[in-house]
Amino acid sequence: MQHSELFTPVSLGSIALANRIVMAPLTRCRAEPGHLPGSLMAEYYAQRATAGLIVCEATMVIEGNSAFGGAEPGVYNAAQVAGWRSVTDAVHANGGRIVLQLWHGGRACHSLLNGGTQPVAPSPVAIGNDEIHTPEGKKPYETPRELQDDELPGIVAGFRRAAENALAAGFDGVEVHGANGYLLDQFLRDGSNRRTGPYGGPVKNRARLLLEVVDAVVAVWSPGRVGVRISPLNSFNDMRDSDPVGLTRYVAGELDRRGIAFLDLMRGDFFGAQKGDVVSAARGAFRGALLGGMGFSPSEAAQAVSAGTYTAVVFGHHFISNPDLVDRVKAGVTLVEPDQSTFYSPGGKGYTDYPTLDR
Repeated sequence: MQHSELFTPVSLGSIALANRIVMAPLTRCRAEPGHLPGSLMAEYYAQRATAGLIVCEATMVIEGNSAFGGAEPGVYNAAQVAGWRSVTDAVHANGGRIVLQLWHGGRACHSLLNGGTQPVAPSPVAIGNDEIHTPEGKKPYETPRELQDDELPGIVAGFRRAAENALAAGFDGVEVHGANGYLLDQFLRDGSNRRTGPYGGPVKNRARLLLEVVDAVVAVWSPGRVGVRISPLNSFNDMRDSDPVGLTRYVAGELDRRGIAFLDLMRGDFFGAQKGDVVSAARGAFRGALLGGMGFSPSEAAQAVSAGTYTAVVFGHHFISNPDLVDRVKAGVTLVEPDQSTFYSPGGKGYTDYPTLDR
């Protein structure tokens, strides 16, 4: 067996894992009309059930906040809950564990994807270095509407309802998406949060909405089945922060006080623009299970687990093209590289048709 450190069982809070290889939440844009998880998604996730834990893709908690051409799943109505039930049943039938990532796109959304509704954010600051795919082609991101303080309890309530729906859909837990430039991350970081008052300014205020959401979700699930993802360094979606290490330390400490199951920390920046030792900051403040991701090889992952830096390691794009990634890592087999042209295209090509070692 290769990389044996990755194949010891471990518990993330109340979630028991057979190994320490976690499948990252990967947006694939295969939901059916109405943001419905369908049979193709059930097949896709069931193929990857040997992962110690699957974290499902970013899933809309509140209607009208699409950021991916209307093809991302939701979890805000009964039909979506039924669709997700088919996914969780398929994964559980193959012996897997699966949690749902709860997400609000914030300023990364667009009115052309949401019936004319203007996107919302902590401050009226648009994403300035990219464009978004819409039914009318690629468009600049819009300047979002600044959320008022009295609207924020409604956001928290939306996450709570989504958590209740995820429970009804048979998931093993949930992950709150506080990363990659979406709404909760937009509040966390001072490059996008320019507001004053109880949700702006110092880090304890900027983290307030995330922590209110976490408290609401924990009230549904219990702490041992809730995780949180953060990306303090990642500049994707035009994000930045003046003190990402301090931000990490504060958020990790607050999550530690709440006793959540795991902290899913993205260790770097997709574009290399921001630097800082956020891993040590998180490890020093958070005593629970720490998941690490972004560009790990199997050997590096095994070393990180052996050293105690991470409890488990998150693999992303290689899970797209290696549905049996766990078996391949165990056997020391070279991983297949994915076809990037099919990352977000409809249908099974590049989604459910990658071969396994036994076929």
